[in-house]
Amino acid sequence: MFQGLNEALKFVSDEEIRMIDLKFADLAGKWHRVTISAQSFNEELMEQGVGFDGSSVGLKSVDYGDMVLIPDLSTGFMDPFSEQPLLSFICNIHEAGSKKLFAHDPRQIARRAEQYMNELGIADTAIWGPELEFYIFDEVRFYSNPYGTGYQVHCTETNYEPDHEKPSYFLKHHGGYHAISPYDHFFDIRNNVTIMLEDVGVPIKYHHHEVGGAGQCEIETPMMPTIASADAMMLIKYFVKNICNDYGYTASFLPKPLYGEAGSGMHFHQHIFKDGKNMFYNAADPILLSETAYCYICGLLTHAPALLAFTNPSTNSYRRLVPGYEAPVNAFFSLGNRSAAIRVPEYATAEDAVRFEYRPPDATCNVYLAMAGMLMAGIDGIQNKMDPGCCNFGPINEDIFSWPEEKRRQITALPTSLEGALDALEADHEFLLKGGVFSKETIHNWISRKRKEVKEVNDRPHPYEIEMYFDM
Repeated sequence: MFQGLNEALKFVSDEEIRMIDLKFADLAGKWHRVTISAQSFNEELMEQGVGFDGSSVGLKSVDYGDMVLIPDLSTGFMDPFSEQPLLSFICNIHEAGSKKLFAHDPRQIARRAEQYMNELGIADTAIWGPELEFYIFDEVRFYSNPYGTGYQVHCTETNYEPDHEKPSYFLKHHGGYHAISPYDHFFDIRNNVTIMLEDVGVPIKYHHHEVGGAGQCEIETPMMPTIASADAMMLIKYFVKNICNDYGYTASFLPKPLYGEAGSGMHFHQHIFKDGKNMFYNAADPILLSETAYCYICGLLTHAPALLAFTNPSTNSYRRLVPGYEAPVNAFFSLGNRSAAIRVPEYATAEDAVRFEYRPPDATCNVYLAMAGMLMAGIDGIQNKMDPGCCNFGPINEDIFSWPEEKRRQITALPTSLEGALDALEADHEFLLKGGVFSKETIHNWISRKRKEVKEVNDRPHPYEIEMYFDM
């Protein structure tokens, strides 16, 4: 929004802004805020930053937690979810003493991955187009204590709930894909999300109702550079949650909130450019992909088990990654096959549009770390000239679930649990350390945090366990 401090200060004065919001992502990928008076927004702040406790959000140890936020002025936008006019910035995290960029800031890690690609001469820009799926519910209730655990969801689009009045127009099980009004009850919400995002500079390609018949939606942006794309995903989640809340609904980005309904993914379309040229394009190839693209694909699929620790970092992620729901559970690529881990869109045939879509990720990821990890895996494939044909990665344009078990075992299966993904990351993370993009400390902290989450879930009785075994 702003090219420099003077422009930002003029806007603050002209618009009579009294409060300024500083937003930043923690290690898990959740936004936090510090809000300051506009009187404190000056040159000194841009040099010294605003202090906060990094240990409270998992970025530093408690004995050395001081950090500072410095706004990225280019990200400025008017936050509509405030009674008072609120100018908001996404911030970079800096060391409190030296004011150097904090090495473990997720946003900085994503920036370093692209810089590393540039330094190697592979490309100068990575371009991304995430598809963000989520559910909108009328009401969600959940509880967990030593004497009981459970959750209940109500959505006005379904007729499955006996305790609620049935709507005249409802969506059947798996019947939501591209639904139209009056079956699509959340059309106006998505319209408002789109318009309000565009008003703050986030472009939206389209939105629609997704397969899930209980309020599943999708919003997709155009292809955008790395940091702009990741920032946009943070903004979309923030706007969706707040707008749904204003309407009296609840938005959930859980990968699998409902048993038997479609899960929600966060598919990443991606390609890389050098001097304005799409490095994934080759007009002579049957599916228009270059050697660079094939090597990148092979890198992604080779490291996919380890990547899942970043792209699918919740225990709930693996409720979605099961056969039968167009969810990718095997490491192969295909032209148009939506059960593949990587799908090459048949409709993207223009030179600057040729790309592929990596389908495993979901929105519980820290989008900055997920994108950095995917890019580093692709770079490793290019550096080592990996050939997907030599690793049984494809292309495979068949329904592999119709194959005999022996033949299907030739394709690498993705981890079926967060614990399995963390094991894979422990065994395979050297590709992330190259160029100083990730650090051993960041990876260690991530694995430790996530193993704790696995233990917390595993230690608790599951409601369905009680139903199955209570009378044994």
